[in-house]
Amino acid sequence: MQLKLRIWRQKNTQTSGKLVDYDLDGVSEDSSFLEMMDMLNEQLIHKGEEPVVYDHDCREGICGMCGLVINGIAHGPKAATTTCQLHMRVFKDGDTITVEPWRAKAFPVLKDLMVDRQAFDRIIEAGGFISVPTGAAPDGNATPVSKAKAERSMDAAACIGCGACVAACPNSSAMLFTAAKLGHLNALPQGQPERYDRAVMMVEQMDKEGFGGCTNIGECEAVCPKEISLDFIAAMNRDLLRGKLTGKGKR
Repeated sequence: MQLKLRIWRQKNTQTSGKLVDYDLDGVSEDSSFLEMMDMLNEQLIHKGEEPVVYDHDCREGICGMCGLVINGIAHGPKAATTTCQLHMRVFKDGDTITVEPWRAKAFPVLKDLMVDRQAFDRIIEAGGFISVPTGAAPDGNATPVSKAKAERSMDAAACIGCGACVAACPNSSAMLFTAAKLGHLNALPQGQPERYDRAVMMVEQMDKEGFGGCTNIGECEAVCPKEISLDFIAAMNRDLLRGKLTGKGKR
């Protein structure tokens, strides 16, 4: 395959960036998108040019590092697929592919296609914990969990924290991410002691980080590689309201 790539290049957070055109030939349709990016970087290195910087790690759709906006869509045109799992067969010979970083105030560009997603870590730190009694470690099976609650918790825990929801949202909202992280704890009996405190504290931290508000457009659910449902946002809002009304979240 022969491709024309338009890739965002930016030296650092303080400088402005621009789209730079590259021509790439001999791309296998069986290669992944990141393997194609590796091929481009090898070509740039051989020319004595600086390679394109982008995040990646597991390349198995698990870690959430590979966040790229491809032709205006977070993670690319294939639904329920991370960038690293996207294969070049979904494109055509001669295509022009535009590659950009996540665009959000709370995700400043570090260099080229790499953004700082530490805001997500701080949201989790604000309330991602459960109370456990001191002393001997409790038996993992001591607290029974119903099948329905276990499945709901697992659905929420599928979130890999990639940030596609933020990149796709016109408001750069992190509501789906925050709701998923709340949902997998709040659905379980072990997560009940801090349930409403957790909702208040994590949402407040989300707002402090500069993420926008949710207006129920649904772009987040559409691009989520793990297909996290908007239902979790509704559940989070209920817990948040109850926490506010009962004075929770004061820790």
